Order: sequence, then structure tokens, then C-alpha cells
Amino acid sequence: MSQYSGCELPEDLYYDLDYVWARPEANGLVTVGVTDPAQSFAGRILRIRIKPVGKHIAIGRQVATLESGKWAGGVPLPFEGEVVARNEALLATPQLINIDPYHDAWIAQLRPENPEQAFDLLSTGADAINALHEWIDRYGIQCMRCTE
Repeated sequence: MSQYSGCELPEDLYYDLDYVWARPEANGLVTVGVTDPAQSFAGRILRIRIKPVGKHIAIGRQVATLESGKWAGGVPLPFEGEVVARNEALLATPQLINIDPYHDAWIAQLRPENPEQAFDLLSTGADAINALHEWIDRYGIQCMRCTE
């Protein structure tokens, strides 16, 4: 796991180089969430809405909407797919994103419409980590995690 400016940046994930991460699962699904720098940038998450199971989402459309005291915005899907699971614990406790954005606070699992192209618009490895460092520097982010 890479760390920069207090932010955790797992090298094994795929990133949209803004604020979404994606992880391929062994069963062909893709789990998505928001990055550590993004949760710090947004502030304490107060509310989240996640699209329902069965909902088809076009590329670039929102799979979820987050609201904090200083920011509200959507979580765009970097591929086309269908929601097959959503994190119900996150709906009940939105600030989980501020506690553990890569594990307990995943947002949804999706079945990509075109699995072979699902990661075409995403970056991973050293290139992604370097680009995220630039994003962190551009916005002057110092990552912090909330506690329960």
C-alpha cells in the first residue's frame, strides 16, 4: 500500500484519477468506492444514496450520491453495468467512508455490461499512484480518517 500526504493508495486497485476506485472480483463483478483523498476532500459524509439493485447505469452516470457539510456530488461509474449489490451498512452509517474507504465502505458491486472493457478508462499501478499524488497536490489534501 502506497501512502502520500497521509492518504492510503492501494496499488492493486483501479482508479479514475479523480475520486473513484474499482476492484475486480473473482466472480466477474466489480466493486466500486471512493478514494481516501476524496473522502478527506469531501469532509464528514452525512448522507449517501446508492442506486438500487437491478438498476442499469450508463458509463459516467452516478452509482451513488454523497453529501457532507461542505460538499455534495455524485460517484460516476467508469463503465456501463448493473448494480447487483449495494452496501446497506453504508446507507445506515455513511461516515464509514471517512473511516475505511477501501474495505467496509465500498459503495456497490456491479456486473459490467462489457467485462473486457470495464477497466479501459481506469488506471492502476505506479502510473495511477503518481497521478493520484498530483491530484492530492493540486487540491492540497492532507488525508485524515474519522473514528467512530
